[in-house]
Amino acid sequence: MADTLAERSGVTIFCPGPRNLITDVAGLTVGHATDEIAQTGVTVLLTDSAWTAAVDIRGGGPGVRETETLNPENVVPGIHAIALSGGSVFGLAAADGVVSRLSEAGIGMRLRAGGKAIPIVPAAVLHDLNNPGDKDWGELSPYRALGMAAVEAAAAGFALGSVGAGRGAMVGYRKGGIGSASLDCGDGIIVGALVAANSVGSPYMSDGETFWAWPFEMDGEFGGKRPAADVIAHDPVPALSRLDALGKLAPGGNTTLAVIATNARLTKGEAKRIAIMAQDGMARAIRPLHTPFDGDLVFTLASGEIVLPDDASRNVAITRIGSAAADTLARAVARGVHHA
Repeated sequence: MADTLAERSGVTIFCPGPRNLITDVAGLTVGHATDEIAQTGVTVLLTDSAWTAAVDIRGGGPGVRETETLNPENVVPGIHAIALSGGSVFGLAAADGVVSRLSEAGIGMRLRAGGKAIPIVPAAVLHDLNNPGDKDWGELSPYRALGMAAVEAAAAGFALGSVGAGRGAMVGYRKGGIGSASLDCGDGIIVGALVAANSVGSPYMSDGETFWAWPFEMDGEFGGKRPAADVIAHDPVPALSRLDALGKLAPGGNTTLAVIATNARLTKGEAKRIAIMAQDGMARAIRPLHTPFDGDLVFTLASGEIVLPDDASRNVAITRIGSAAADTLARAVARGVHHA
């Protein structure tokens, strides 16, 4: 890790991975498909095998599919993709497209030799139906086709900002979007985050320019703005009247969707703990969060490449990964808004 890790006066300096994207976790690719007419889209994360996964849901109005599959008491050992989409409940159809395209490629579980490939694809949606895009799609929404297109577009490099699931996203009354960041923990462990930021809360401090996540910024990745001495955090919510006019003060009318990935080998329970810890990073970057108007959630993906110690130090390793996940997610939120 000499190229990404520096030692200065005995203090370890952590750095982003080479792309500063969630795809710095090997074996993961990301694809976007965007419908500019409807001002919406889909973002898909593909794994190169069945990865361990978990989810933690904190917002009051989530829209999800197959999240129960991820619970530790359930038998499905891993997943093959995650689909994030705009479109509220209509966007759940994106997962149908992902499942179809992966199954045709032979990717998925097989319950018998020669049986049909069954991809496991949890999905979550955000609400972007109030933006000016044309949503008059009749009985056939665009999301199944967008899910298929996002699979075809998946790659290690991908765009940030107003693309894919973040195309119609808003943070408060400003543009949201897709953000991503990564962290090389210096001991072989890589942590990455991807977010579709679409919140009732704001990522900005009271000056409207400085990100709440500014203490976690690395290498000027979201503009390098720092707060002046008189910038305070006394107002607990954004201007509600302005948000009401945008239709954002309806239950489930927002939602920030996030994915954490790591190359560590985790159990489902440990992956869930990482997702819980990562929620704190979202809260560091957006105020307020987890409101009745949001459906906020965090998925965790673990490739299993790096084996963690199986002794008393294991929980220390989990703590380090969870803390890194929180910081990396805070950075990803700010990067997404900065690029949007």
